[in-house]
Amino acid sequence: MKPIQDHLAKGLNILFVGFNPSIRSSETGHHFANPNNRFWSILHESGLTPKKLQPEEDSDLLKLGYGLTNIVARPTKEAAEITREEYQEGRIELLKKIEKYQPKVVCFVGKGVYQQYSKKQKLSWGKQEHSVSKAVEYVAPSSSGLVRMKKADIVEIYKGIHTCL
Repeated sequence: MKPIQDHLAKGLNILFVGFNPSIRSSETGHHFANPNNRFWSILHESGLTPKKLQPEEDSDLLKLGYGLTNIVARPTKEAAEITREEYQEGRIELLKKIEKYQPKVVCFVGKGVYQQYSKKQKLSWGKQEHSVSKAVEYVAPSSSGLVRMKKADIVEIYKGIHTCL
């Protein structure tokens, strides 16, 4: 399985950070490509995109001022397969990307992603009071179909990103 390409540019409005690519994303070369993943519909329903994009359109997010990356590049079937060492290396790489590209907001797609990045265990949804980087750090629920939250509740949390821009 091979990693997928980041979509990064200087001065992004939002950089979305996932755990790592799924097997389906590795096969297709596109972010959030698993049909059970709700990322693209959540972005649209929260007003962050003008239409529901397809995974093949992931690079189009750059036109909207949004980027995509993961804390760990190695594709896996589930996040539980990621090692501590991979998280530590990924954390360092992510900090470098944030420093280099200077997004206004870094949106972590899942509490666990932010916990690995920040080393904080207690945190709430939304804008974080104390950022690790110079960017605004925002924690949103994972868009995985395995998440038990109602989609409408997840969309409401993503809507909060608008207040950070």
